[in-house]
Amino acid sequence: MYSKKVLDHFQNPHNQGSIPNADGIGEVGNPVCGDKMKIYLKIKSNGLQNIDNHIIKDVKFETLGCGAAIASTSMLTDLIKNKTIGESLKITKQEVVDSLGGLPKPKVHCSVLAVDGLKKAIENYRIKNTYKK
Repeated sequence: MYSKKVLDHFQNPHNQGSIPNADGIGEVGNPVCGDKMKIYLKIKSNGLQNIDNHIIKDVKFETLGCGAAIASTSMLTDLIKNKTIGESLKITKQEVVDSLGGLPKPKVHCSVLAVDGLKKAIENYRIKNTYKK
């Protein structure tokens, strides 16, 4: 049912936990299946004005859900670490699924949640930094 990569990310999640004083936090959930995800970002601005060029230096997550939800969020964190915000926003749910070696069709929605959580965390970061002087 699940690929070896999915099982590995489920049993040994990468970047699991939280970041105190995170620069961006995104929280999403699916009331139908009960999955909940929270993504924390630590971002380095490098003094660059364009937020899309800021770098995600650290990322952590907390996920309550099925194995596919945990594996999807774990894989997403691997895909975005040390990438710019602009690069990270280009990551699709299909890229997460492909990086895991596939997911059963009924579980693909889990990868959507991970990508949506990332977008919310980045939006949270943008809001916090739009009004800074």
